[in-house]
Amino acid sequence: MSTYRILTLNIHKGFSAGNRAFTLEGIRDCLRQSGANVVFLQEVVGDNTKNRRRIPDWPEGNQMEYLADSVWDHFAYGQNAIYQHGHHGNAILSEIPFNESRNIDISCYSFSQRGLLHGHTQEGIHLLCVHLGLFERERRRQVSQLIDYIGDTIPADDALILAGDFNDWRGKAHAQIEKSLGLTETELAQRGALAKTFPAIHPVLAMDRIYQRGFDVVTSRVLSGKPWKHMSDHCALLSELRRS
Repeated sequence: MSTYRILTLNIHKGFSAGNRAFTLEGIRDCLRQSGANVVFLQEVVGDNTKNRRRIPDWPEGNQMEYLADSVWDHFAYGQNAIYQHGHHGNAILSEIPFNESRNIDISCYSFSQRGLLHGHTQEGIHLLCVHLGLFERERRRQVSQLIDYIGDTIPADDALILAGDFNDWRGKAHAQIEKSLGLTETELAQRGALAKTFPAIHPVLAMDRIYQRGFDVVTSRVLSGKPWKHMSDHCALLSELRRS
């Protein structure tokens, strides 16, 4: 494969903004219609016994398998936040088989459990899905961990896609990533600015990103119209990349 359609979305555990509606089926339809080859997801529920009992449309298995079913045959899940009635984390859905995947704990505080999910595909591409913390000091430490991890484990010439919810409305994490890793952010490359993706109903903050190396950015856009803006509290970001 020479061209990849990459999508990232914080699915808000399958609920619309303010938890007003359970939207997981709509999210699945939207993801399929996007034509994405690889999907990076945050706040994906692995299990929630409370919601399983009270929500009639709750899937029998986990949310990752429900979303991937019959479209993305290969997927990885990184369990981050664990609580008495379940857990959630990051997920990567892929048309391309994985050689391996691993989840790295980048939590700084016990009340803010975060992870970095790393998949390596059979085409030699490293896929990293991340959800950074809400506090700037927390994010600074997490980005330092991210930079060290990439530098220590991924060869500098390998193709790489890093995507997710960076919670980085002030752009400090972006500056660290750009300077230390030399990655290109797709919206910045296409439009000269980081995409505003939060809140979904009227995006004003640049929270979600797709960074890459080893590709040319063909297109990039925020999926902010109907029905996307009613699916989650974040907008999705979709980029088309061509292998350099």
